[in-house]
Amino acid sequence: MGKSAVRTASLPAGVEAIGAGALILALAAAMAMPSHAEDKVIVSHAITTFGDPPKYAADFPHLDYVNPDAPKGGEISFWAQGTFDSLNPYSYKGVPAAASTVMHESILTGTADEIGTSYCLMCTTMEYPEDRSWVIFNLRPEVTFSDGTPMTAEDVIFSYETFLAKGLTDFRAILGQQVEKVEALDPHRVKFTFKAGFPTRDLPETVGGLPILSKKDYEARNLNMEESTLNPWLGTGAYMFEKMDTGRNIIYKRNPDYWAKDLPITRGQYNFDRIRYEYFADPNAAFEGFKAGTYTFRNENSSKTWATQYDFPAIKAGTVIKAELPNGNKANGQAFLFNLRRDKFQDPRVREAIALMFNFEWSNKTLFYDLYARINSIWENSDLAATGVPTDGEVALLKPLVEKGLLPESILTEEAVMAPVSGDRQLDRGNLRKASKLLDDAGWSVGSDGKRRNAKGEVLSVEFLNDSPAFERVINPYVENLKALGVEARLTNVDPSQEEARTQPPSFDFDMITGNARSSYISGADLMQVYGSAAAANSGFNVMGMNSPAVDALVQDVMAAGSMEALTTSTKALDRVLRWERFWVPQWYKNTYTVAYYDQYGHPEKLPPYALGEASIWWFDADKAAKLKASGALK
Repeated sequence: MGKSAVRTASLPAGVEAIGAGALILALAAAMAMPSHAEDKVIVSHAITTFGDPPKYAADFPHLDYVNPDAPKGGEISFWAQGTFDSLNPYSYKGVPAAASTVMHESILTGTADEIGTSYCLMCTTMEYPEDRSWVIFNLRPEVTFSDGTPMTAEDVIFSYETFLAKGLTDFRAILGQQVEKVEALDPHRVKFTFKAGFPTRDLPETVGGLPILSKKDYEARNLNMEESTLNPWLGTGAYMFEKMDTGRNIIYKRNPDYWAKDLPITRGQYNFDRIRYEYFADPNAAFEGFKAGTYTFRNENSSKTWATQYDFPAIKAGTVIKAELPNGNKANGQAFLFNLRRDKFQDPRVREAIALMFNFEWSNKTLFYDLYARINSIWENSDLAATGVPTDGEVALLKPLVEKGLLPESILTEEAVMAPVSGDRQLDRGNLRKASKLLDDAGWSVGSDGKRRNAKGEVLSVEFLNDSPAFERVINPYVENLKALGVEARLTNVDPSQEEARTQPPSFDFDMITGNARSSYISGADLMQVYGSAAAANSGFNVMGMNSPAVDALVQDVMAAGSMEALTTSTKALDRVLRWERFWVPQWYKNTYTVAYYDQYGHPEKLPPYALGEASIWWFDADKAAKLKASGALK
């Protein structure tokens, strides 16, 4: 059972699953620049974080995990929950349509079989000095928007300036703080110069990951990035808007004149003529829609449904394939997130007590058919997770923060915080006693009515805000356990648009929600978005309101890491402190994709480790589709 974060878009766009990288490797000739005659300038088709050679050389024919001869055609369709009222994915206003960023591309792109590398998409090469204080992108002259108009350096600069002035707070925080200037050297060369005093390791890739908008289209149609709109945004992507039934479904069609269709980086990708999303009120209705053939591909996130309901006639007849496919990704950090802006959650003992009352072991056995493992780390299922006591390298980063009074002395010697372990019964009495003592010590005493109150007489209450009916069976036992502790707990079900409104700035009107403690394999400026204090008051990514000087300092250490060893050490130290902050109640993950789809698709025999790629590297099998249609399994 999984649940998405409130906001899923992030910077840089298109590389969330593979992390961020920013130290650039020389793959071609280097030359001197007039401003620094002795500086080496690197010219490259790819960026790697720490100078290791990228997997793909400049002359690679296609990505290893694609079928380069995959046929084009057909449709793949998915479901989305709730409704939508906007095609602008870059505004807090409105609910954006599913996959509404699919129309946009960035100068650089990542791959699904490599961590910490990005390749030129809109550029042929990039140039940069060894200190990465600036980067020049040499743009491909053949790049066009879906209306056929050319994309130039002017559009890149316009996109940067628009995101800087009107984009999501997270974009503005990164762009405004770290970019000194952007300039067009000619129509197909654009230069970003970075401000001194910031780690530059990730900055070329950060700006290379910015979505590119059409200046001409934006101004001609008087679009506004800050407002919701049902006018489709023009982009350069392989897919463009086709049609929609507002709030009910949306279809994107493959652009037959897609400018990059013959590039090695895109060969074997973007194989479907159409990608369709059908909206349903809840997962149960969506499942019934799948059985009826309303849509054709389902990535199942309910363990109960997977274990008990995939026995319908189409499964038995073989017209719907049920498969478990390998998933090599780190865990997604799914968790109950506290709203740290609430006074009642300021004391970490309160948060620890509340966390003790969630019984994962009982839930996994009783509700999830033992399909899941517990999440303990922000970087769970990777080598970046903090384990045991701090290493000497971690201590070297943590000790100055202890000396400044930002962390306790115990952080240097104690093992990393782990999720509590519970017994087989729903209410674990041992954890109940531990939680009771924590709340007593924090000043929340049990009154004559059995409820916890502080010295002001205020009741300790916890509201779980939930937009997924499938999560009710998970949250309700948690609520019962908290009530046994004396906490006035309740579940409030809302629709996705209401949850969006209550969890985004400026309201932040919630106690606890299910979201994601987000991370990357090679983290950089993205950490400022999700955990930085500067984003605590008005960010849709730092939804929990993390505001910790110790975390801020460690984020800078991660961003400044100059080697994989240093990155690993600093990330583990950050992971250790984030877990000590107890801003979450971690949930669960699994290392397989549980998917079901109508038997009209093909996929590469060996899928990449870091993506399922169903909308990008799978393809439509016309022969199988004809058999399905003849059998009556699909209309």
